[in-house]
Amino acid sequence: MSKKLSIILILLSFLGQSAFADVYINDLRSLFLHNKAIIMAVNLRTFNAKDTNKNGIIDEDEEKGNFINAIERLDELKEEGINTLHVLPITPTGRFKALGTAGSVYSPSSLTEINPYLADTKSGLNIKNQARKFVDECHKRGIRVIADLPSCGAYDMYLEQSDLFKKGKNQMPIVPTDWTDVRLFDTGTDDNLNQSLYDLHIKFVDMVMDIGFDGIRADVATIKPFTFWKNLITYARSKDPNFLFLAEASDSWREPPSEYAVFTPYDKLLEAGFDGYYGSFFNIKDWSKGEQLINHINFNKKLFAKYDTPKSVIGSFTTHDELSPILINGQRLSEMIIWLNTTLPVNSYYVDGFQTGAQYVYFWGNKKADKTYTDDDYYFVHRGKFDLFNFSAKPEGQNKDINNNFIIANKYKKTFSQIFSKGSFVPLAVSNDSVFAYARSYGDKTIITIGNLDFKNAKQKVKVTIPKMNNKHKLLVIKGSSGHCTLTQKKDKLTLEIPAGDIQVYLINDLSLQ
Repeated sequence: MSKKLSIILILLSFLGQSAFADVYINDLRSLFLHNKAIIMAVNLRTFNAKDTNKNGIIDEDEEKGNFINAIERLDELKEEGINTLHVLPITPTGRFKALGTAGSVYSPSSLTEINPYLADTKSGLNIKNQARKFVDECHKRGIRVIADLPSCGAYDMYLEQSDLFKKGKNQMPIVPTDWTDVRLFDTGTDDNLNQSLYDLHIKFVDMVMDIGFDGIRADVATIKPFTFWKNLITYARSKDPNFLFLAEASDSWREPPSEYAVFTPYDKLLEAGFDGYYGSFFNIKDWSKGEQLINHINFNKKLFAKYDTPKSVIGSFTTHDELSPILINGQRLSEMIIWLNTTLPVNSYYVDGFQTGAQYVYFWGNKKADKTYTDDDYYFVHRGKFDLFNFSAKPEGQNKDINNNFIIANKYKKTFSQIFSKGSFVPLAVSNDSVFAYARSYGDKTIITIGNLDFKNAKQKVKVTIPKMNNKHKLLVIKGSSGHCTLTQKKDKLTLEIPAGDIQVYLINDLSLQ
């Protein structure tokens, strides 16, 4: 044993374990790969904004959401069961050719600076230390933090560094699809990366790791080459092997948002080193048959088996790109999303406001503003979706039933973490196409989930077959019916009349299914 190592061991022994009790160690990647992450996406600009006059907009004399006042809401999220935050981009937003009075958070004018409007002007800390304090306060509460990496750049950035951007036949920067406030980066190709752009992304990684973030969510990850991501992920992992990389990508995406963009599909992104992706759970709004849900789970199980290292997926049933579930199928869809996120082999994923039934409907949307910080003097919004474009109020609803389900379900995900992280996933035979049923089983405990994807018609009668179950097994209710439901148990069959859009969850002891 070397003299240096001996001295280190003596010091460790002398100081004792208590001296290191408060040292934070990033475990997000492990948490995610075991489907234990319960993630909330937040926009710090609105997260704890103080809309004192209740007009929906943060006026000049009101307090915008910032790193410091965001800390006030962390205990609330912890009590609700959130253990991970996905923080939407903290980079400065573009002012030119912008959308909204504050500019989209996904239209960055820089990848190496922090948005000055996220600073608390009353704090004595500089903005980077304010960001560090926010992340540190998250960590003290057992909440991990993911930084969002925008996929494109603002027009302002193009004016400063045109070499970073792809140009068309007219030598003008490319507007991908209908994202009119951003311009497409010129990433280069797998064989010839744009080194200047890649180096800029290295600096972004350095910045967020220095602040203390535990991982990165890559916006529209498909429009950068395989080698770009492989190299960037390798670089980050050389600094922190537990640093998470989550790709915004879907198996249903088949082409890039522009003919000028490269396209790296979801499976190649996972091969490049991403720990997980979005999947296509947002298609639940279009699913009418239970097998569509089951098939997507089985698809992901088969997909992940291809890789040498573990992979996972988020329950992307609702994201900032999706309409509020309340506007699609009301409270029933929100409750279904909560319990699917809890019981499926996925990491739970929600958007701030979902937990209280927010509708994200802004009465001032697309109206002329008295004050703007961009060249757009209208409040640009996507009706029914999370506001990314303005200094708007904290997103929240008033639905206590959804909030109660949210809190209870997250507690069950933690209570039965062995089942949900290690347990088998067993699709159960059903007699009705609109109904899905599956079991999660580990040791001698099995959790049964049954749901009805028909949100319009009356009750659906269905028989669910549960192998090995007999009349001696008792069904303990975890999530009961939101409407009147009859249930008959006979040997290995459950016969139900399940209400439209309903979901039920049961625990059976002394039953193991593989």
